[in-house]
Amino acid sequence: MGVAYRGDHYHGWQSQPSGRTVQDKLEAALSEFAAMPVGTLCAGRTDTGVHGLNQVVHFDTPLDRPEFSWIRGTNRYLPKDIAVQWCRPVGAGFHARNSARGRRYRYLLLESAVRPAIEFGGCGWIFRPLDGAAMQAAAALLVGEHDFSSFRSSECQALSPVKQLRRLDVSRHGAYWRFEFEASAFLHHMVRNIMGCLVAVGQGNRAPGWMAEVLAARSRDAAAPTFAPDGLYFVGPIYDAELGLPDATAAMDWIP
Repeated sequence: MGVAYRGDHYHGWQSQPSGRTVQDKLEAALSEFAAMPVGTLCAGRTDTGVHGLNQVVHFDTPLDRPEFSWIRGTNRYLPKDIAVQWCRPVGAGFHARNSARGRRYRYLLLESAVRPAIEFGGCGWIFRPLDGAAMQAAAALLVGEHDFSSFRSSECQALSPVKQLRRLDVSRHGAYWRFEFEASAFLHHMVRNIMGCLVAVGQGNRAPGWMAEVLAARSRDAAAPTFAPDGLYFVGPIYDAELGLPDATAAMDWIP
C-alpha cells in the first residue's frame, strides 16, 4: 500500500503505547476492514510532525479482495489526515524496507516577513532572505558517499553513518524554497540537520565551504541546530521498475 498523511497531529510513524502514531491508526483501520489483526512494515519511519506523500507498507493477509476494496475500505476507518493512495499485490519476497533501492525527501520552506497561516504545519518558515546560489553550492559538497555523522541524531540506530546522497537540489517557487533529497538511505534527523546548515549558509551566517568542514568533522557539534519538522515530507522509497509500484501520489502536485 501507498499511504499519504499529515504528520503534525501524530507522534511519528512507529507504533507507540499512546496509539497516537500513523502506524497505529493504519493498522487499526486495516484490522477493522479485514475483521482480523493486521500488522504492517513500512519503507521508512518518520518522526513527529513529518509528513508522508507515498509511504509504502506491506502486510500479509489470507483475504483476497480487489485493490479498490482495500483502498476504500481502509480509508473508511482512517482519520481525515491519513489516506491510502494505492494498493498492489506483491510476491512473498517483497519487503517494503529491504526491497527499496533508495529514498526521497522534500523540504518546503517559506521565506516571508510574516509566519505561515494557511500552510501552518506544512512548511518551515524563515523571515530573512536566503541566497539560493550559496545554498546550492553548499548542497553540492554533500552529494556522494560520505560519513554523515555530523548530521546524525544521537538516537540514530543505523549500523553505519556512511550513506550515498545521490541528489540535493535547491529551487525557488514564489515565496517557497523546495529542497529535494535522494539517498541510498537516511540517518535519523539527517535531512533536518542538513537543512539547519543550509539555512545558515543561505542567510549568510556561514560560507558555502563551511558545509565541507562540517562533513569532515564527523561530529554533531560541528553542525547547526536541527531544523523544524513542519516542512519535511517523506516523498517515498524507490523500487525496481519491474515491481510496477506507483512512485507518485496526487499530493506531490499540491506542494509548491
